[in-house]
Amino acid sequence: MTISRNGATLWQPLRDVRTMTPRLVGHFVDTVATCRTLPGDAIAGDVTAITRMCLELVSGLLDGRDEVEKLNRLAVAAGGWAREGVPIDTILHAFHEGFQLAFDAVFEDAAASDPSSLIDGFRRATAISDQLCTTVTRAYIREHRDIAGEHHTAVHTLTSALLAGQPTLTMARECGIAVAEAYSVLALSIREHPDEHDPRLNGAVVARRKLRRVQAELAHRCGEQVLSLLSVDGGTLLIPAELVAEERLDALIEALSRAARVDVMAALVPASTLEIPSAAQRAHELLDMVERLDCPPALYRFGDLALEYQLTRPGPGRARLGELLAPLESHPELYETLRVHIANNMNRQRTARLLHIHTNTVDYRLRRVAQLTGLDPTHASGLWQLRSAMIARSFHTGPSVVADPSGTRRPRSDAQRCPAPGLGGVRSA
Repeated sequence: MTISRNGATLWQPLRDVRTMTPRLVGHFVDTVATCRTLPGDAIAGDVTAITRMCLELVSGLLDGRDEVEKLNRLAVAAGGWAREGVPIDTILHAFHEGFQLAFDAVFEDAAASDPSSLIDGFRRATAISDQLCTTVTRAYIREHRDIAGEHHTAVHTLTSALLAGQPTLTMARECGIAVAEAYSVLALSIREHPDEHDPRLNGAVVARRKLRRVQAELAHRCGEQVLSLLSVDGGTLLIPAELVAEERLDALIEALSRAARVDVMAALVPASTLEIPSAAQRAHELLDMVERLDCPPALYRFGDLALEYQLTRPGPGRARLGELLAPLESHPELYETLRVHIANNMNRQRTARLLHIHTNTVDYRLRRVAQLTGLDPTHASGLWQLRSAMIARSFHTGPSVVADPSGTRRPRSDAQRCPAPGLGGVRSA
């Protein structure tokens, strides 16, 4: 049904496609930033063709015709804009500018019109605007999700190849992702959010939302050049060395922790592209070690904990060190007192306060440790051996995490956690 105004068709200006098309295209060039940067052939071709099609579509909808084919063509065009990287806000701005100009032409002398016709006309104009913008937005978002999925797959494939030490030149070209000469290889551990264990909530959903916040923060700070394989528990990051300076990585880990709303612990090993597989393995070994030693959440570098790392390497030395604490196996209160005392830099008052015992009891228990082990924790030589023994013994309880070649981590259970702090990391308890 058409709406008449003084015997003429209210919508006649929009039906004059040949006149309205150049007016709208010229308006777009003047008001929409993206259009001002397009070459002349694109304006004369694509922009003009889409504008003409939209006018024909509006005319058909006003006449009550089925315009599914034209709506589908508009959706295809919107998908193309998403592929070309045209921002969605620019596209919708262009549509709203077009509708404003078009309906200004329709209602420019509306004062003499029948009020009921104007109200009905406004409702129909709003409905058509909604239909076109919804079609464009839905198609754009669908295509954008496909693009994001393709990029994610490309990143996953390339990252897996780098971690496996496979040739990546051809793969990088196919993925469209440049491979840097050197990377900061980071092993990440993301702690569980308390809400993951809330029976009123879906723990898997909470964990996925935590991961999405981490990924969004990573993309915000580092862009798309970072290669990552992450799960809800952690994983591996490959950050181009020239993208983020090493001294800024501590702030990055703190930002990821804030985004996740849980503690994030990381270990860093710089490497050239060819060294990535061995660097990733070492980074996860270092992360495993600092977790076993109950170090506070932070970014740890190999150089900071080289001594602890060496003490935890397999061999007869590690086994012998671990045996030094065997006499305390039947005295857990002595072992716990020694652990807390070392963690607090041998501060008797703080140890007593944390264990809810008297300082005299702390002294008594430390003397008992000396009697049972033959190593006196109040003397430098004995303390050194006891500390080393705790570090070595932390690896007698089985692996703290399981890390596959992709760097995906599964944290150990609380029963497996080692209570001893590392030499370089003092736990505040």
